[in-house]
Amino acid sequence: MSEPLLQITGLNKSFGPVHVLHDVDLTVPAGEVTALVGDNGAGKTTLVKCVAGIHASDSGEVRFRGETVHLRGPKDAAALGIEVVYQDLALADNLDIVANMFLGRERGRSWLLDEASMEEAARSTLASLGVRTVKSVRTPVASLSGGQRQTVAIAKAVLWNSNLVLLDEPTAALGVAQTRQVLDLVRRLAEQGLGVVLISHNLVDVFEVADRIAVLYLGRMAAQVRTADVTHSQVVELITAGRSGDLGLARPEAAVL
Repeated sequence: MSEPLLQITGLNKSFGPVHVLHDVDLTVPAGEVTALVGDNGAGKTTLVKCVAGIHASDSGEVRFRGETVHLRGPKDAAALGIEVVYQDLALADNLDIVANMFLGRERGRSWLLDEASMEEAARSTLASLGVRTVKSVRTPVASLSGGQRQTVAIAKAVLWNSNLVLLDEPTAALGVAQTRQVLDLVRRLAEQGLGVVLISHNLVDVFEVADRIAVLYLGRMAAQVRTADVTHSQVVELITAGRSGDLGLARPEAAVL
């Protein structure tokens, strides 16, 4: 078996007296979608922010392409090709698609931007992802639909030769047609060889698009399983109780208290 793209072992993170992540292990292969699920407060966003270099972990090991890495900040993560698309998308409504995709990483000099090069790169990236819902890369983001905004945010993440894309609730608040567009795009990312981590509360979406599922329960990794090997009800039990039959934590966290 080839080395996983991302391998996290024994990761711990506390905020003052609150221990948020407990000895978390996570494996993310390249070319697959790994869904990260769990109830509110399970630690999903904190784990993603540790991978993105926003939070420094207290202990544990992070290996990327087989090499131990130390993520001291977002720049370290970006240098490895780790990009995050947060739930608020972090897009500027008053700018067009090109300006948003290159925001903070503009090409050219401070007094003269290379608009033609950026426009071509933006158009090429959207085309490579099979995006056909955006008519012009000069369209202001304020005029885009929710699905189109999500598409731009994802395209922005993969523009920078990404290896791993972390998506935080990409289908939240989207309609049926827009959700379909985003899920198709998520699959295309994996098919292009990227590792994808998908945070979602929508198990229908998870079972449709994910190759494997990682379940966090009260800051502990309850299970990491192939999607084909579990049922919807088993995942619900893992999310709510940390255990489903022989699968999951040795005992529910509540029993320890």
